[in-house]
Amino acid sequence: MTKQSPSTWLQTLVLAVGLALLAAVPALVFAEAPKVDLARFDYGLRARALADGVYVVEGANDDFTVANGCNIINTGFITTGDGVVVINTGTSRRYGEQLRALIARTTAEPVVQVVQLNLHPDYFLGNQGFADVPRAATPVTRAGVAREAAAYETNLYRLCGDWMLGTETVAPDRDTPAAPPSGSVWKVGQRTFELREFSGHTASDLVLIDRTSGVAFVGGLVFVQRIPTTPHARIGPWLQSLDALDTLNLRTLVPSHGPVQTTPEAARDGIAQTRRFLHWIDQHFSRWAAQGWEMNEVLRAPVPAEFRDWAAFRTEYVRNVAHLYPAYERQVLAPATGAGSSR
Repeated sequence: MTKQSPSTWLQTLVLAVGLALLAAVPALVFAEAPKVDLARFDYGLRARALADGVYVVEGANDDFTVANGCNIINTGFITTGDGVVVINTGTSRRYGEQLRALIARTTAEPVVQVVQLNLHPDYFLGNQGFADVPRAATPVTRAGVAREAAAYETNLYRLCGDWMLGTETVAPDRDTPAAPPSGSVWKVGQRTFELREFSGHTASDLVLIDRTSGVAFVGGLVFVQRIPTTPHARIGPWLQSLDALDTLNLRTLVPSHGPVQTTPEAARDGIAQTRRFLHWIDQHFSRWAAQGWEMNEVLRAPVPAEFRDWAAFRTEYVRNVAHLYPAYERQVLAPATGAGSSR
């Protein structure tokens, strides 16, 4: 049995308690989820055209389960005239191989580049299907992959079972072009992409915008109708990043989790959903920490109906408490200890 660190043990305990408290909340079912074939380990991947040559491959708006193949991410690919750019490669070797086959069925162009938007496992554990292709991520994301990939593999084997057979990390092997928040231009074939690097969901949240179509792949900065994941989150920077994203007036927004937003109005609403949730977390966790609440009291506190109706609430909100609430408790103690804010 692997020895757990104190923080891991605490998060495991909070998760167990929280799941018991939230067990009565019904699970959500999304009709547009891929049709998974468990017997054949087939993810049922489909390419949905968002514009000429721009495709999204949608995952289930859910938490990791064996029933959905642990495919909960929206990946994508874009033809450029000189080859295909792939945005994220999914959760496993099987996913990466099936995504590569789907691309080959969709376009005659070869795959020439993979771009990884952040360090989370469903963004890169499909890289084995693209081991012969340049795989780019920001320097911060590359360092995060090197640091955490082994733990990701172990955790997803526990959650996803045989869907993960044969999955081993093939890390990104080069840096993306420099991508300040103000944006930089990256040309591939006949396409001009705009790259912007933000933070908050993780320490490096890359956004890729196809200037021709206006389709923006925004990674984990925006969650639509789903509780955000927060293992690397810092709420203050995340809210700042959402404000900056909102000023871009995006036409089509592809979140990594949740439905694609296909109009400017819908894109703004997707950003607003995540902003509302983070503001609620920040305000209430601050208040409860100041009042001396313990985690089990936080887990029993009422949560707005809007958020309770989002995908993965039963599991992900418990993780939110485990990941984020200790920082609010530390902030209350900061004047006495001299500690700084980690929010």
